[in-house]
Amino acid sequence: MRYWWVNQNQTYRHEVSGGYLWSPKKKKNGGANPFYDFMREVAPGDVVFSFADTYIKAIGIARSHGYESPKPVEFGTTGAYWEMIGWRVDVAFTAIRNPTRPSDHMPILAPLLPGKYAPLRPNGDGLQSVYLTRLPEELAGALIDLIGSEAHALVKGYLAQEPAIVQPAIGVMQWEEHELELISSSAVLVETEKQAIVLARRGQGLFKSRVMSIEDHCRVTGVNRPEHLRASHCKPWRVASNNERLDGENGLLLTPSIDHLFDRGFVSFEDDGTLLVSPVAHADSLRRMGVNPDKTLNVGGFSEGQRRYLAFHRENEFLRSRYLDSC
Repeated sequence: MRYWWVNQNQTYRHEVSGGYLWSPKKKKNGGANPFYDFMREVAPGDVVFSFADTYIKAIGIARSHGYESPKPVEFGTTGAYWEMIGWRVDVAFTAIRNPTRPSDHMPILAPLLPGKYAPLRPNGDGLQSVYLTRLPEELAGALIDLIGSEAHALVKGYLAQEPAIVQPAIGVMQWEEHELELISSSAVLVETEKQAIVLARRGQGLFKSRVMSIEDHCRVTGVNRPEHLRASHCKPWRVASNNERLDGENGLLLTPSIDHLFDRGFVSFEDDGTLLVSPVAHADSLRRMGVNPDKTLNVGGFSEGQRRYLAFHRENEFLRSRYLDSC
């Protein structure tokens, strides 16, 4: 379990009632933002402190890992933001009956603030630049004590429960259905092109044939029977252009379980073939799927085109923040 602080001054009403966190992937100028990038490393069961209007007003328990999702429609008034893709985490929030103002308790909290990526200034003022940041256990424990019995009951109650069923990435399913509707209604694509693009979503058809012209087995498990393999997109089908959806260089042949890990960002690959494993991936499940997270695995080199698409996967899909190692 990890502890997180989310600054929801602008989005508290939507996110807490809707049961999620959502952030852009980058700043408006295209620059990286650690407080958005941290969304990659939230995991089911993590505790989230919701801060708004100078108070901690709710506590949440994460119900999903981070996943790509369009900007929520309720954030604006002009309809779904299908072109603005960010990070989403589904969270079960509980509003606190007696909200706590951290600035009233800074003699206790200030010494516990981390030296980097702190959610508050030492004087208790909030930081507008912060969306999501990780809290040290000592600071989280102090906040729970200050909030009192409600917080203790929520956190201890969760720990005493059977492991919760992880919520599926609802936003991804809705997004892909939207993309399928666009293909179906297209007046530009002929019927055979539509069928090929739709089949490519499942790693089959023309796309799979083109990937098989580049490689003939699962990079991780070694399985080489075509009926047991799926062509997995490096740049996901949902964000790719129609040409990219059918480009064989945008694919790897993987068994269904490895395809799932790759598609959801639990694993990725360096250009030299080194397998990368997300810190939020469930280690025992990985082992059962044929991936040993404790051993280095090199799956062999990639073509120039594959390396280009893999760079996109590492940058945009892989669930590992480049900033947390230095927290």
